[in-house]
Amino acid sequence: MDKVQRTITKIIQSVNTSDGAGVKLKRSIGTRQLQNIDPFLMLDEFVSDKGSDYIAGFPSHPHRGFETVTYMLHGKMQHKDNSGNEGIIESGGVQWMTAGRGIIHSEMPLQEDGLMWGFQLWVNLPSHLKMTKPRYQDIPAAEVPSFTYSNGIHVRVIAGQLVTDNNEIIIGCVKDIFTEPLFLDVALQKGQEFEYPLPSIMQGFVYCFEGEAEIQGKIIPAHNLGVLSENSSDAITIKAKENNCRFLLIAGKPLKEPIAKHGPFVMNTQEQIHQAITDYQMGNFKFA
Repeated sequence: MDKVQRTITKIIQSVNTSDGAGVKLKRSIGTRQLQNIDPFLMLDEFVSDKGSDYIAGFPSHPHRGFETVTYMLHGKMQHKDNSGNEGIIESGGVQWMTAGRGIIHSEMPLQEDGLMWGFQLWVNLPSHLKMTKPRYQDIPAAEVPSFTYSNGIHVRVIAGQLVTDNNEIIIGCVKDIFTEPLFLDVALQKGQEFEYPLPSIMQGFVYCFEGEAEIQGKIIPAHNLGVLSENSSDAITIKAKENNCRFLLIAGKPLKEPIAKHGPFVMNTQEQIHQAITDYQMGNFKFA
């Protein structure tokens, strides 16, 4: 029996914007076109070889109620928080930060020029975990599992799992996340296709950042996002037809909870948002 395939319901062109102290970004989730894809709240791509586009970075700012994921393709960025934790995210590395009940941190470039390229994804937390203790999963490039299939398809496994040619299972480097996310970085050569068994319970998207990706006849150009259909499907198949392509395949279990959002705070009610603002102003955002 043929597998039921996911389709693309909408293609979203990323919007040029800026955040932090003026860092130039391409935003696809968290815009008027697409507010969220439960459980994902925001997706930014930052890419420039001009230092003036990113040098000001992201000075100290708060978060509460969700998780931030930074995935660096090229470049180097330093992370610091208000409890003295710090680290460096370099090319190929990942940081999955659970902000939980509140944290104040900064993300600043450790380069003045040259290519800076990466992504930041916001992942919602369920109501019973929004006030959990903050934590980090900092993974250097060498610890991000990857696999190259016999036909040359290359996949990096940030979260979730991948089955190899030999039916071995590769587990992603990020673990113990409530939404059980899938986060793959996939590179295809012209004419290749990648099939992944995506359970129907998962909601997600494909973000193409090099070349063009095709899913069931729909073309997703570079710096565009394709929203995956919600149906009783078994799999998704992504093709590179005319050129090589590279994309993120990201999915997770939807929370199906109310979303109250104000800047860097994401809760379930406006009352909780007001409390978050008060707690921040009173200096109650502490890691411990």
